[in-house]
Amino acid sequence: SAMARHAGPRLPLIVKNLIPTLSSVFDSQRITSTAFLAELLNSNVVNDLMLLETVMDNMMGRQKDTCTLVRMLALRGLGNIASGSPEKVRKHGAKLLASMVNGMDDKDDPHNLVALEAMSSLSRLLDHVEERDIQSMLLHIAIRIRPFFDSEQPDLRQSSIVLFGNLSRFSEGNCEVFFEQILSGLVTLLLHLQDPKPEVVKACKFALRMCGPNMGCEGLCDMFLNHLREERSLHYGEFMNNVCKHLMQSYPEMLNRLILTNLFYFKSNWVDIRAAAPMFIGFLVLHVDEEHCQQVDLDQLISGE
Repeated sequence: SAMARHAGPRLPLIVKNLIPTLSSVFDSQRITSTAFLAELLNSNVVNDLMLLETVMDNMMGRQKDTCTLVRMLALRGLGNIASGSPEKVRKHGAKLLASMVNGMDDKDDPHNLVALEAMSSLSRLLDHVEERDIQSMLLHIAIRIRPFFDSEQPDLRQSSIVLFGNLSRFSEGNCEVFFEQILSGLVTLLLHLQDPKPEVVKACKFALRMCGPNMGCEGLCDMFLNHLREERSLHYGEFMNNVCKHLMQSYPEMLNRLILTNLFYFKSNWVDIRAAAPMFIGFLVLHVDEEHCQQVDLDQLISGE
């Protein structure tokens, strides 16, 4: 970053000499050169010096590298275009989005470093891409990130939930399809408002505020916008009581599905989430009308399985 600020005229030669080392047999050389070029993309100097396409194409070429760290740094570089050259993201949107989706689908990523970088970078790029470019990938991304909501790694929970909230802005053309994704993730997002990590709670508040307008329930949307503001503390029990009232007024046919998802969290590793799940079910049953009560499998509910 210091060289981007102070050594602009020297950068074309440095980039020219570094690019061959991206194919070095030594991991350490590929990591170093990828890290340097990825950071250059954080500055508009690559645009001024007409290096953007060259560096970007070389970052894309590192996506199949055998070294996990190189693949992760390459995605970070592509994400950096959002801050270094935001006006160019629209032009290269389809390629950048494809790179992020490939990163999330990385099969040789035991600690999910590449997936984490892909989700974080994609959230940054979404402000600048064409809506038509994201529409075709919306469902795939939403389904792909869903398992990360319950990851043992807090940064994966946070990044995936923030990305889900950002994706909901693009759901208009796929409203029904994405509405199904919101319903699939709703219980998880509401329960993780009791997550032990404050950054995950903040991410859930953001995602629920973003999803609210797509849920077709004005009362629920208003609740999310008013009660889930970042600076506002939340009385969780009272909040959930009111949420369940709106849910059962608007989607009573969803009762059994919501209960089944909550039952899964009876075995959660996080004690506050284990406690929140039966409370959630209690409020749902409290507010459902008699006609829809038949959905409830009492034996399953009593056994908690």
